[in-house]
Amino acid sequence: MSSWPASAAADVSGAGNLLAAARRGAGLTQAQLARRLAVSQATVARLERPQSNPRLATLDRALRAVGAQLVLAASPTGAGVDESLIRQQLELPVSERLRRLESMYEQARLLQGARSADGEPA
Repeated sequence: MSSWPASAAADVSGAGNLLAAARRGAGLTQAQLARRLAVSQATVARLERPQSNPRLATLDRALRAVGAQLVLAASPTGAGVDESLIRQQLELPVSERLRRLESMYEQARLLQGARSADGEPA
């Protein structure tokens, strides 16, 4: 098992940086990792470039070779709106939704009328 901390993943961005950190944490040189993977040292160097974009299978294989495990996760980003309010509105009868929409439109017209021609409050 490698000695690098699990939190190291949070300290790197990109596949290349992640692999380089894992390799160094395992105390391996690029040449040693290359031998484990049966590839050239130049191939490992390319994989470790910050802008590298290896396939997930390639990254997983390289990380396993240094005693690390690739863990992918996904989490919801949040809607940015209160979806419960949308659901609540959709549960209303269509006639009530239209009535409320007309009311909001009228209020917006009244607010717009309270502004002078140059856009400043009257």
